[in-house]
Amino acid sequence: MVLPRKLEVSSERLTVIPHWAYAEFHHRRRKDMTTFTRRMMLDTVLSAAAAGVFVRPSSAGSQVGATARQRIMVFDVNETLLDVGALAPQFQRLFGNGGVAQEWFSNVVLYSQVATIAGPYVDFGTIARGALDMTAVAHGVTLAPPDRDGILRGLISLPPHADVRDGLQQLRAAGFRLVTLTNSAPAAVEQQLKNAGIGEYFERSFSVDAVRKFKPAAEVYRLVATELQVAPPQLRLVATHAWDVLGAMRAGCAAAFVARPGKALFPLADTPDIVGPDLRNVADQIVKRDMPK
Repeated sequence: MVLPRKLEVSSERLTVIPHWAYAEFHHRRRKDMTTFTRRMMLDTVLSAAAAGVFVRPSSAGSQVGATARQRIMVFDVNETLLDVGALAPQFQRLFGNGGVAQEWFSNVVLYSQVATIAGPYVDFGTIARGALDMTAVAHGVTLAPPDRDGILRGLISLPPHADVRDGLQQLRAAGFRLVTLTNSAPAAVEQQLKNAGIGEYFERSFSVDAVRKFKPAAEVYRLVATELQVAPPQLRLVATHAWDVLGAMRAGCAAAFVARPGKALFPLADTPDIVGPDLRNVADQIVKRDMPK
């Protein structure tokens, strides 16, 4: 039997309860369903607390409590770490306007989310190609196959932003574990990190392909928690997209927003506890806030 991660007791939701405590309460329930009571469940939880297990409510205080164990940093890749603006010269040559690169990539993100809501699922590269053809039609441009392929190859050869290596190095030096979580397919993100020269900083890379839903679906963030065997509050997403930050926080994770030029938080969503103009600044705040006291 798969044991649940959370128990409800009165108005508090208790987390970080060991599996042996869950096993005991399930054993009691199977043994005599007629005598199982909320009191039995409470007794089980209290026995866990008596054994010295950290028990905390998963409310706003969980942002603080999670630092009892150092958080794992989960990085978005495209635009957060890698500079999609590097494709502007190709768009300038083909469309007469380098700004169309951002229009195209925004459509890639939009239609990845449409694929999650309405289906069917296809990988990010396929959506990128379709969005590029759509953008060309909208601008009255006919793309020759070599030009189209050149842009798509450019997506896996993006350079890192100038602040990225310093920020990643600061976090690694402080002892943080770093992973990536991206809409890109596994082979694509491996190539992206290698080409950008930053793959060495990350212990693992996660792709939405595993759940066949794109960010900001909650299943994507929970996949990382499950794979790393931690609760969602032990993860902090670092991203430059408001929708990514919103999705991670709604899934129970902490978040940090990198406010790169042209990026802003969504005013109707909760504000993350870390916001900075670049990764150096954000890394400095993470070290101050998330290092175990």
